[in-house]
Amino acid sequence: MLIGELSRRTGVSARSLRYYEAQGLLAAGRGANGYRAYDEGAVLSVAKIRALLRAGLSTEVIREVLPCARGEQPGFDWCAELREILDGELAAMDERMEALRRSRGALAGLLTEG
Repeated sequence: MLIGELSRRTGVSARSLRYYEAQGLLAAGRGANGYRAYDEGAVLSVAKIRALLRAGLSTEVIREVLPCARGEQPGFDWCAELREILDGELAAMDERMEALRRSRGALAGLLTEG
């Protein structure tokens, strides 16, 4: 299927699909005319990419875990060795959230003093 059809079927812009390809998340062949050609599996791949992006993962991490995200989201069947990567991402996210809470508390304190 061409990029326009994949865009319509997934609700993802052609620009985003090209970005996913540039990031190594999505593969496309090329037709004789040079147009991108996607197979049927691309629809599921895009759904997985979108789910992982919504979870806050970077494209670098998604590139690592996507090959092991079997099945359909939200119930992915992860490769066991990649759970460690996701656990690390979750811990890093928790640390960032705690740092934001501290910063918010400090800012709120400044506002109550003034």
